[in-house]
Amino acid sequence: MTVPPIRTEPRVSSTFDRYTISEIQRAAATGIYDIRGGGAKRKLPSFDDLLFLGASISRYPLEGYREKCGTDVVLGSRFAKKPLHLRTPVTIAGMSFGALSGAAKEALGRGASAVGTSTTTGDGGMTAEERGHSSLLVYQYLPSRYGMNPDDLRRADAIEIVIGQGAKPGGGGMLLGQKISERVAKMRILPEGIDQRSASRHPDWTGPDDLEIKIEELREITDWQKPIYVKVGASRPYYDTALAGMQGGTAATQEVFIENVGIPTLAAIRPAVQALEELGMHRKVQLIVSGGIRNGADVAKALALGADAVAIGTAALIALGDNNPQLEAEYQALGTTAGAYDDWHEGRDPAGITTQDPELAKRLDPVLGGRRLANFLSVLTLETQTIARACGKSHVHNLEPEDLVALTVEAAAIARVPLVGTDWIPGQHRY
Repeated sequence: MTVPPIRTEPRVSSTFDRYTISEIQRAAATGIYDIRGGGAKRKLPSFDDLLFLGASISRYPLEGYREKCGTDVVLGSRFAKKPLHLRTPVTIAGMSFGALSGAAKEALGRGASAVGTSTTTGDGGMTAEERGHSSLLVYQYLPSRYGMNPDDLRRADAIEIVIGQGAKPGGGGMLLGQKISERVAKMRILPEGIDQRSASRHPDWTGPDDLEIKIEELREITDWQKPIYVKVGASRPYYDTALAGMQGGTAATQEVFIENVGIPTLAAIRPAVQALEELGMHRKVQLIVSGGIRNGADVAKALALGADAVAIGTAALIALGDNNPQLEAEYQALGTTAGAYDDWHEGRDPAGITTQDPELAKRLDPVLGGRRLANFLSVLTLETQTIARACGKSHVHNLEPEDLVALTVEAAAIARVPLVGTDWIPGQHRY
């Protein structure tokens, strides 16, 4: 009698999993590193690891129909003659024309304006579509200086000096040649069809003293009318904030950067707030958090940890229609699937959002896209407000760390809130 061999289930290595093996094989075959967008895909400590403590007896919740809960935000009131007054604490992060189509930029402006918030230019300058449909437009002043001119600085409602981005602190973005159309090339003063790499640092300063000089220069150009932001990638948030997110990243860059440089958004907020508090500037200088914001709970948790507002990028593109399952057949033809498509740099987006192909760009109706984005922003605001009400707060800015507990030891230590069911904050001694 022959005994059949016993087969064991093949075991995949946790170090050399299937994706890691495929990436080694791709690198060996091509000799180039991978480029993509979409932010880090590894599991990170996140807002999902935090929970709110609703009001009950020790604190009373707000009655939804009779008691108001404010959601308005004022940005730049301390230093600018014309601060930004927003009806919601959710803004649109900088995403460039070039990375996005003209119709997508228009849709972002339409959606943001419909709910009374701001949108941001991104690298490459200001477009007519964006300025014409944005009631509040923030102009990004980047190391590349692509498309920059003083007239557009004055036409903007605020200026954002970009020093770094969460997905690539210390590195510049990329725009591949297939997205450098005639119009993009003209705006950026670049050769058409040639890969563009943004500079990783500003050419006219080497430290915080030079940054102060630049801020004064921009204030003089705009007659002190415009609020000025400073955007830094989450890397050393305490020191960078004192002198001035890994999960952000609609722009394309090397995957090795996205996955291995910077820190999670959750880990960046409390050190930044601490720096502002020690300077006596918390709530006087506003803190806007960007990177991985997906829903109203994320917004509320960021505000509770000390942020004044948040900015969304990837979520805004998804709201416009990116990675729509209705386009699954076309995503599969590109070798991917809806929900995993991150090759925005290639300019072949079936949704017509991250492309400069005129035929693909026609697929996005900016009016419909703007309406979808406005709906999403409204839901984020209502969800944030609902949580604040449940915690007994008359304004979303009244949310505080005491309203939160953590589900894991790591999240408790990072967010500096108690582990659920205890009064223990890891790393903080009690005497």
